[in-house]
Amino acid sequence: MRPAAVPAVPPADGLGGAGVLYELKLDGFRCVAFARGPDRPPFLQSRSGRDLAAEFPPIAAAVARLPAGLVLDAELVAWRGGRFAFEELLRTRRDRAAEDVALGLIAFDVLALPGRDVRSLPLADRRRLLLAALAEVPPPVQPVLATTDRAEALTWMEQLADTGVEGLVCKAAGSAYRPRGAGRVWVKYRRGDTVDATVRAVTGPPARPRAVVLELDDGRVLLSSPPLSPLQSRQVAEPAAGRLGAPVHDPQYGDVRPLTVPLRAEVTVTGRPPTARFVRLRGD
Repeated sequence: MRPAAVPAVPPADGLGGAGVLYELKLDGFRCVAFARGPDRPPFLQSRSGRDLAAEFPPIAAAVARLPAGLVLDAELVAWRGGRFAFEELLRTRRDRAAEDVALGLIAFDVLALPGRDVRSLPLADRRRLLLAALAEVPPPVQPVLATTDRAEALTWMEQLADTGVEGLVCKAAGSAYRPRGAGRVWVKYRRGDTVDATVRAVTGPPARPRAVVLELDDGRVLLSSPPLSPLQSRQVAEPAAGRLGAPVHDPQYGDVRPLTVPLRAEVTVTGRPPTARFVRLRGD
């Protein structure tokens, strides 16, 4: 299941009547971990189906010690210098060992117990089973920090921002685990940095721009995403009307209309690779 991105953290009744489970969102490799007993090596399945066990021996060894038949949906993370460090996952295992990088498998769901498929159970029940299954398990395998209290989750997110916590994953407490998609019962909210940027061009009809080409103050150029809302489109079209040059073809963004006099905008930059959500034009 993959959560859909949302611009705000939903309220406790925002994903259905059974409540919401708020989990810390960590930046790592998504991994379904299969414990297969002492006679078979564990399988650490990436999103593409590849086995990650050979690349992350400490995690494979920890999963091998779990009861055979336990299947966890988790995030494989790296920790260095007091922060989650995604870039360390991209290095070789020898380099990570030399630099004393800590690895962890942060489990946020249990899909099977020994001899029992539990995906059809409500998430709230699976959470209780997950905590019970890992109650006596030491790191590097541990359950994700989660709560049903929205205010508490928001506090965690802010307090742990300096450690690299990206945001929150919010899940309907009554949701079953559907292998082919989460729909809107799982959503993710990323903390973002609100910054000023220069609007260099627009895409789409001049009267109804679909997106804006933004240059951040650090030199990065991004196309706003998602597309402008109807209200935002009107707010951009009016001041841009007398500033649009002739259309040109940009190799990255297609047909655009450059602004002869740039506008300044407020945007929220999130994610990896970064995306820029248009907020509004600056009043000045």
